[in-house]
Amino acid sequence: MCGITGIVDVREQREISEALLHAMNEAQHHRGPDDSGLHLEPGVGLGHKRLSIIDLAAGKQPLYNEDRSVVVVYNGEIYNFQSLRERLEKAGHTFQTRTDTEVVVHAWEQWGADCVREFRGMFAFAIWDRKQQVLFLARDRLGIKPLYYAALPNGQVIFSSEMKALLKHPDLERRVCPQAIEEYFALGYVPEPRSILSSVRKLPSGCSLSIERGQGVPKPVPYWNVDFSSTDSITEHDAVDALRETLEDVVRMRMVADVPVGAFLSGGVDSSGVVAMMAKSSSQPVNTCSISFGDPKFNESAYAESMAQRLSTNHFVEQVDPNDISLLDRLALIYDEPFADSSALPTYKVCELARKHVKVALSGDGGDEVFAGYRRYRWHMLEEPFRRLLPDMVRRPLFSFLGRYYPKADWAPQVFRAKTTFQAIGKDDTEAYFHSVSQSTDEMRHSLFSPGLRADLQGYAAQELFAGHAKAVEGADPLAVVQYLDMKTYLVGDILTKVDRASMANSLEVRVPLLDHKLIEWAARLPRELKMKNKEGKYVLKKALAPEVPDDILYRRKMGFAVPIGKWFRTDLRDHVRKRLLHGSLPDTGLFQMEYIGQLISQHQSGVRDFSSILWALLIFESFNRQVLQGTVAA
Repeated sequence: MCGITGIVDVREQREISEALLHAMNEAQHHRGPDDSGLHLEPGVGLGHKRLSIIDLAAGKQPLYNEDRSVVVVYNGEIYNFQSLRERLEKAGHTFQTRTDTEVVVHAWEQWGADCVREFRGMFAFAIWDRKQQVLFLARDRLGIKPLYYAALPNGQVIFSSEMKALLKHPDLERRVCPQAIEEYFALGYVPEPRSILSSVRKLPSGCSLSIERGQGVPKPVPYWNVDFSSTDSITEHDAVDALRETLEDVVRMRMVADVPVGAFLSGGVDSSGVVAMMAKSSSQPVNTCSISFGDPKFNESAYAESMAQRLSTNHFVEQVDPNDISLLDRLALIYDEPFADSSALPTYKVCELARKHVKVALSGDGGDEVFAGYRRYRWHMLEEPFRRLLPDMVRRPLFSFLGRYYPKADWAPQVFRAKTTFQAIGKDDTEAYFHSVSQSTDEMRHSLFSPGLRADLQGYAAQELFAGHAKAVEGADPLAVVQYLDMKTYLVGDILTKVDRASMANSLEVRVPLLDHKLIEWAARLPRELKMKNKEGKYVLKKALAPEVPDDILYRRKMGFAVPIGKWFRTDLRDHVRKRLLHGSLPDTGLFQMEYIGQLISQHQSGVRDFSSILWALLIFESFNRQVLQGTVAA
């Protein structure tokens, strides 16, 4: 895996500062500590940091075509590069290396912008074509690899794998985006195409961007989308057989490397399945890594250990103190923008452990989105009949009333916590799903945000993001709609961002076989009952893995990668939370109502309410504001 960056003058051919380009490139040293390279010509500067995985000796970047009129900087892996190379050689192209990077160069020459449709893998790259005077940026279909860009007032376009490289440019405006703040406090991350800064955009997943010199910066162009509109007629037996064969194939192709390869093994369905497929394809024991927590409520290590013994893997375990908060302030520097998924802490730790033994690790990420594994999907489908059967004129006022006045009983047994369910039934499908994944309510954000921030929002609400995505799957099965919403928001904005930054901070490449786009296209056409049957999510996936993975792993309750932040804020972090949120950098931003933050802290620490999610989001935002925007460390 690698880091890419660049400065291109799209107005004219003014000289690019080599010192500035070098500084931007080195800001991403962790993404590619093995090698680095720069390309400079009038009006163009490209930078690359390399983590060597394939063709270790000859894969230096930037990489060129034969006459050096086309140059690429590339981050990722194209798993079908060998078959593409054969096609390109037959078309007359000459290769100098064994890398997939060179395939990108010649694919651009052969197919132009359509080259991305030929690639099977994860990637973000930039091509400068001198003859056409075009800068071409592209990102993989699922957004596994990141790509930020900004159009500067001086006519330059800058881009990079991580925003920390863009922040090195003196002309980049650092004003926070009001809409991004609203989305962050609703979801816990800033979803694409926005970034936390108004001046910076994320190239959306499955999109490319062609910028011609002398022209403005156009909107990104989609080249792929998952299609849930039709359902194939297939028997359970045939689906299970087809899926098992496909799983073996997508895992096998991601084991190709010239460096040691291993896997994350959490003891859940997805990671266990990936490791089982790796074991079938490998003549040597697979290297597996997992994190152990002392608290049994958060500890899956026993399941990981049993799976490792079953498959005879070389298993490495590291126990993490669930009260270890040493990484808290580092998160802002790793992620560059506010990122409030607290599982980023153990994710960093398991990447750190894996890097001690391998350079490439396979993960099970994506299984829940592709095969409908989240518990929230089951709740959504249970609520769905009420939304369908009751007329809007009855359902909305009745359940909105119940949702408003039923007590918020965080302390009570699950059966008595009906407030959220009442609120969800009172909304339409998309509103209800947004409500179920939100970390704070509209009312909470209204109370949290200052009058000035609310005015800047001009009525914008994060729910509009979901409504926009839902239009693409209008009329689809309700389960498919929420799967699609997750693929466009939570998967790319949270899960994949978390793993990319945590792994690359440790110079580790992570590959995600369950997010192979051909597998996703096949799974999207499955009938609903093969994804969720008798309230059992991942139905067909579990059936396909049954010969390899025992039932006590396939059918146990999902635990996730949780950390006890609620407890922290009442014990170890009690004073830290008050100091950082009430007397840190937040009051000077003018973005928040500090009295309300004080109320949140007091009610949480007294045990009356659980406000851990929004307090964690505030703590991360304070750290980001202080360290990234202000450039100061904690006192």
